[in-house]
Amino acid sequence: MNVDIMEAITQIAKDKKIEKEDLRDMLENIFRGMIQKRYGSDENFDVIVNIDKGDIEIYQEKTVVEDVEDPVREITLANALKIDEDAEMGEEIVEVIDPILFGRRLIVAAKQNLNQRIRDFEKENLIEEYENRIGEIIIGDIHQMHKRGMYINVDKTEVFLPRDEQIHNERLRRGNTIRCLIKEVRNTGRGPEIIVSRSDEQFLIRLFELEVPEIYDGIVEIKKVAREAGERSKISVESIDRRIDPVGACVGMKGVRIQSIVKELNNEKIDIISFSSEPEIFIMRAMTPAKPVKIIVNKDERMAVAVIPDDMMSLAIGRNGVNLRMASLLTDFQIEPIKESEYNTESSINYAATVIDDIEELAKSVKTKLIDAGLENIEDLAEKGIDGLKEIAGIGPKTVDKIWDVVQKYLDTEDED
Repeated sequence: MNVDIMEAITQIAKDKKIEKEDLRDMLENIFRGMIQKRYGSDENFDVIVNIDKGDIEIYQEKTVVEDVEDPVREITLANALKIDEDAEMGEEIVEVIDPILFGRRLIVAAKQNLNQRIRDFEKENLIEEYENRIGEIIIGDIHQMHKRGMYINVDKTEVFLPRDEQIHNERLRRGNTIRCLIKEVRNTGRGPEIIVSRSDEQFLIRLFELEVPEIYDGIVEIKKVAREAGERSKISVESIDRRIDPVGACVGMKGVRIQSIVKELNNEKIDIISFSSEPEIFIMRAMTPAKPVKIIVNKDERMAVAVIPDDMMSLAIGRNGVNLRMASLLTDFQIEPIKESEYNTESSINYAATVIDDIEELAKSVKTKLIDAGLENIEDLAEKGIDGLKEIAGIGPKTVDKIWDVVQKYLDTEDED
């Protein structure tokens, strides 16, 4: 084959990042296909491709016979002697086939086949490369926008940012340079489609890894992320080194680290929460910027009540409930906020109104005598006083002392509440 042609093919392969060995296999398979079309079989043919020399050699093995019945596998002695002067009957000889013998039509078809194989190889390489890079942040320029999303040029590769993977309140224009996360690779009928995202939680995590060396080095661990792209994110962090404050490491000196991330995310609000294995403490921290006064947890049902100061209720819930949703996702608890004033009203119990029959500390006989004396509840006992209780028939001094201790206990409990 012409050296210049082979050099041109080699250069194309180099531009497409195809190794010499792969190019050699492609050319060998193409010529074997040509042989099968011309001769019906390639069993007695050898194809040797020398990329460095720019040459392709095709050898055909034939058996020397007196009468040829199969011209593909047999040759007469007269013709064999033209190839090899020492040829004898019954021997195997090798004949060199000139590629030109395949004709112009087969050579054009081979060229088209090669181009298609190079395109297929390029697609396979692209899929493999980007599948290995899923979860990585890339930088590219927006070059095309439409309703479905936008196409971004990354080096010489085109990636796609769907509309639902964008930050909803972000306004991007053609020519903008942006960072995205490689999310998945789809092998469609039109070829591989590389899907990138700016709204995925992993994008936020990767940004923190880039901006916070302690996270990248594994000193500070990101425990969990809850994100509503464009609105608010909450990220819980924990340090394996007691000397390092995980929240301070993420914020950075004068907030420089977190500000860089917030700017990248179109001013999305980000709350950095110090992780705690105690649900009450973790939920209280997760409700930031609100500051609950009390957290009541039901671990079995994964539910919690957050008692919020009245003037912080709107902060606790957030715009369209985003703060409450993110706190629930981050802590894995269904959180119900309640105003402090409502909680105090609901939790206050009138112990003085406790009826005598419900006082467990007193014997049934004693309770009967008190009720027979016209007393109904703790409040009546308190009004009667010690001297009044001593006047009740059948109740001695020791019993009166016990009754009075019970009365004081109930009244003291009410004062504490």
